[in-house]
Amino acid sequence: RLPTMKMLLLLTALLPAALLASAAPPTCYSRVLSLSKEITESFKELQASKTVDSCVETLPRLYLDIHNYCVLAKLRDFVAYPGCDRVVEVNELKEKARSLYTILISYCRRDLVFLTDDCNALEIPISPPIEHS
Repeated sequence: RLPTMKMLLLLTALLPAALLASAAPPTCYSRVLSLSKEITESFKELQASKTVDSCVETLPRLYLDIHNYCVLAKLRDFVAYPGCDRVVEVNELKEKARSLYTILISYCRRDLVFLTDDCNALEIPISPPIEHS
């Protein structure tokens, strides 16, 4: 009976620590980084989809790098783009882009450091390096 009691005490002591470690709130940086990746991936999926309206081909490119100051203009342009209003997926993507823009200029304004302002870099995404075997 005593070993069972020790086991229960040990579990109750360790459980709160484990919960706190996994429940840490995201930082501003981690939030904008994950949201920008999510938006970029959603845009790629939208362009690759065969069932979506042809207007998707006319949308401005949406490769996002939150370390590039031009990302703010890129998000503004995408959200303001007048085409594809009838496509639900595009409207959802515009909402996410609007949220990212708001987070960047409001909540994380002082927490982020832009490393470049190369707007052309946001037009042509950098391909991952090719591994040679």
